[in-house]
Formats: sequence, structure tokens, C-alpha cells
Amino acid sequence: MFSIARLHLSAIAAALALLACNTTLAEQPAAPELGSGYRADLRPRHAERHMAAAANPLAAEAGREMLRQGGSAIDAAIAMQAVLTLVEPQSSGIGGGAFILLWDGKQVHAYDGRETAPAGATPRLFLKADGQPMAFTAAQIGGRSVGTPGVLRALEMAHKQTGHLPWATLFAPAIRLSEQGFAISPRLHALIAADRHIPKSPDMAAYFLNADGTPKATGTLLKNPALANVFRRIAKEGADALYQGPIAEEIARKVQGHRNAGSLSVADLAGYTAKARTPLCNDYKQWTVCGMPPPSSGGIAIAQILGTLQALEARDPRLAIAPMTPVKSTSAAGLEPTPEAVHLIAEASRLAFADRGLYVADADFVPVPVAGLVAADYLATRAALIGERSLGVAKPGQPAGIQVAYAPDRSPLRISTSQVVAVDDRGGAVSMTTTVEAAFGAHLMVQGFVLNNQLTDFSFIPEEHGQPVANRVQPGKRPRSAMAPTLVFDRQSGELLAALGSPGGSQIIEYVSKSLVAMLDWQLDPQAAINLPNFGSRNGATELEAGLFSPASKQALRDKGHVLSEIDMTSGIQAIVRTQDAQGKVMLSGGADPRREGEALGD
Repeated sequence: MFSIARLHLSAIAAALALLACNTTLAEQPAAPELGSGYRADLRPRHAERHMAAAANPLAAEAGREMLRQGGSAIDAAIAMQAVLTLVEPQSSGIGGGAFILLWDGKQVHAYDGRETAPAGATPRLFLKADGQPMAFTAAQIGGRSVGTPGVLRALEMAHKQTGHLPWATLFAPAIRLSEQGFAISPRLHALIAADRHIPKSPDMAAYFLNADGTPKATGTLLKNPALANVFRRIAKEGADALYQGPIAEEIARKVQGHRNAGSLSVADLAGYTAKARTPLCNDYKQWTVCGMPPPSSGGIAIAQILGTLQALEARDPRLAIAPMTPVKSTSAAGLEPTPEAVHLIAEASRLAFADRGLYVADADFVPVPVAGLVAADYLATRAALIGERSLGVAKPGQPAGIQVAYAPDRSPLRISTSQVVAVDDRGGAVSMTTTVEAAFGAHLMVQGFVLNNQLTDFSFIPEEHGQPVANRVQPGKRPRSAMAPTLVFDRQSGELLAALGSPGGSQIIEYVSKSLVAMLDWQLDPQAAINLPNFGSRNGATELEAGLFSPASKQALRDKGHVLSEIDMTSGIQAIVRTQDAQGKVMLSGGADPRREGEALGD
């Protein structure tokens, strides 16, 4: 649906100039979810047959339960998503959306379960009467921000193609936990306690708070019989149970009846379809790295970062990233990336984010120059911009295939997500990143699950100086995302090497690219790669995970012209890697992020 006329390169140059005039080194928004400590004692888990990893141990156990029954990787992912709906409602659930990257042993599949804007949405959805954009929370809380949920349709599509267990079987762990209850974790308690909007939502207050308004304590047994009934219906009727009938009608009533009303209707729900996309696979040295195409920006940005690093090495072997292995650190992480590595990766990242803000949106609505953005010759020109000192703020490039000119998108970069990965007995694998957007989504609860506020991932400002923003709101459109589920293969043999991904808003791109470089170039095991301090740039300040970088490293970066921002970087990386033990036996090695409460479990 290419509804914008083609424009000349002079218009594109004007857009670049506009971006240059308006971009500063101001810090990007903080992570959408609070940190809950750093578990420094985590070690990689090993398995011979299969493995599942999720952001909560109860979800990981549900995934392993399916794998033990002979289930496929997607069977495990469905069971994990159902349990995460219950135990990690602040991050994901059946009221949200997801991107799924799946390897069936023969080919990679990409499933787009991203939410869509309702038919009644307009480009001015998040503008006040005076034409100025709303504050984020004013847009987020209530029905205005709710997009048509997509995760269940995408999981159903993937299950029909590669599922092994009956659909109904996959919801048994979530039904059991919903009825019998689960203990509120320290992380969930902390997020409930910190959320000032929960008391204003009657359904959420009744569920998460005591009668006196205080948050239910860590360890409290939390039961959700309403959600158990929803899962029973889904198990029996399929995804239609959510998209048609009483549940769909209640979703529409809640959205349209809120004081900050939205337009999501039963017709929007009934008409939603998940989409099979063409995976974005690119070679990086001796590996092939596959990610999601638009409306995800994650796959493109990571391909750009890796391609830029490869171009730097081709230009000057002294800039090869592989020898820049991390050094020992006295911090909880135990290792620290060298200043040289941080410099190069952060510069590659800021270049990718500059392009992301101008060109990437839902490719069903705007022509995204994907091939041009990841082309080796284009990335070589981008790499040539990287020198001894930081660029500070990078400008977008002009890749081949540009058909339109857009205004830059400077909307806040936020999203709350969760991540699951699994490898099954047959060698199949899945990486799924799943989301309700900000913590606890729109703060609307329907029959025990939270609705997303995904529409706030669109640009609040639809145009500037007569030029449209690519990621503006349009009916039926999917908002741009940074979610980056990733699969890695050996180029020579074609064998699966790794499945990984992370939550964390726009910083997902930083987290996944760091982990890939750590595992591929620095040969770290998945747990050590995940543990490594987070860092990068979203084309602003160079971000360093607070408390995990030495004074000497920080000074070395300042000497290279970096403006540093030391912040919490609450990733939730999950990774499973195929490796060999000392005797050469192929095995699985899994890691979970010490910054959250996840776990990798296998047999």
C-alpha cells in the first residue's frame, strides 16, 4: 500500500537536513521496566536433547514439559507464552503481539503477530487539540493506545505448520498455574509497587493490591481463575476464542468505554490476520544471521551493525572486532568489553539508529529500502564515517532503493517485552519476542489478562514541514518495533548455531548485537555473553550499564569524544547455542539474563 508519491533526492536531502537540525545528544527514554538486581552466580545450563529458556522459571518449565512430551520448538513457545501471560503480565501476554522466528530443520520462517491500528485510528491519534503531541502516559493509559492483539494468531499459524502436540495440550501448564496459583516473584512485586496507575484500574487493583491499596507481598499465592477459563476456551476453540464472541466483545467494551477511549472494535478483532514474512538473513563472516523484516527494525539494524563491523575490518585489519576480547572486571559481570570494542560497536549502532528513524516502518504501507540498507557497499560507505573519535550524532545515509522522502521520527522509544527460545529433539528452534509495550500495557484488564498499549509505538507526530513520518498512525498499520528474535547458522554446513533475543525497548538492538558479537567473535559461552555489561548508542549519548564499567574504560571513551550516559539497561536476553563438549559430543548450552528472573532448562 504505497500511498505516498515518489519524491526527488532533493526532498530526501531536505529531510536529512531537518533531522540534523533537530537532533541532539539528549538521553533516550529510560528502560520501560525497572531493574530487579543482577544475579552474578548464573552459569550456563547444558542439555543433550532439548532446551527451553524464558524470562520466568515457571514459563521455562512449561516449555520443557512440552519438549519432554515430544513437542516441537513452537509447541514449547506456545506453552511458555501462555504461562508468561499469567506470571509476567507486565511484559507480555495474549493481549499483546509478537515476532516469531522459527527453524523447522529445513528453512527459516518468520511470523508477524504485531498488533494493528484499528480502522478508526487516524494520524492525529496522539495529538492534543492544539496540535502538540500528548505526554506518553496520557497516550498510554486507557483504550486510546490499544492495538488489535496479534500474538495468539501468529502462534496458531506457526503451530499449524510445525506443531507436533495437540493445540489443547499446550495450555495445560498455564491452566494449572492459573487455578492453583503462583507465588508473586520479587520482580513482579517491585513492578506492581512502583506502578502508580494500577490503583486507578479497578480490575488490576483488585488483582494486584490488598484491600488497603498496598501491593501484595512477594510470595503471595496469586490465582487467576478468569484467565484459566480463557485458556480453556482457547484450548478448545483455537485463537477464534479471543477474536470472536464474548471475549472479543468485552475487549471492545473496555477499550471504547474508558475515559481515554480508543476505537478498537469487534470488527477489528475478527478481521485480524497474522502474516508470514520473508526472514531477513545476511552473512556475517562465517555465519548467517537471520532476523525479522519490517515492521521490525531489529533485524535491519543488527544486520547493519554487523555489516558495518565487517566493513571496518575489511578497510583496516587493525579494526577487527574479534581480537578485542573482553577483559576481567571486578564488577558483578566479571568481564568488561574493551573501550576500543565499545567505541566501534556504539558507532555502528548510532549509524543504524539514524537510518532506522527515517526509513523503517510497516512495509505494507511504506516502501522500506531493506536491501539497500543492508547492502555491503552501502555499509562500507557508512563504516568509512567511523574514525578515532565518536560521531556524536549520526545522520541517515542514502541507501539504494529510496522511493519516498520522510520526516525524521523523534518519538519516544519505549516497549516492554519478554523473550523465549527453544530447541527441540529434532533440531528445530524458535526465537520469539513478545510484548504488551509499556509495563502493564494500557492498564486495562480483560478476564485476567492485560491489554497492550502498542499504538504508542507509532510516531506521535504524523508529519513535519509537510513531510510525512514513515511510522505515523494509519488504520490497519503495524507500528515499528525494535524486537529482534534472531537465529544464527554456520554458513558452510547450514547447521543451526544459536537462537537468541531480548526484551528492552529500542535497546533490544544494543542487547542482541552485543550478545552476537560476544558469542561469535569473542567465543563466549551464552551465559558469559549475556552477563557481559550492556552498552551501545541509540544515536545519542553512548550508553553504559551503570556500575559495570571501570573508571579507566569510561575515561578512555571520553577521550574518544563519547558523551556517556550510565543507566540501568534491563535486558532479558535468552540464548541457546549448539556447541561441543570436551569429547566432541554435540550439546546445547543455554543462558538466561541475570538482570531478570529467567532460566534455561533442558534434558
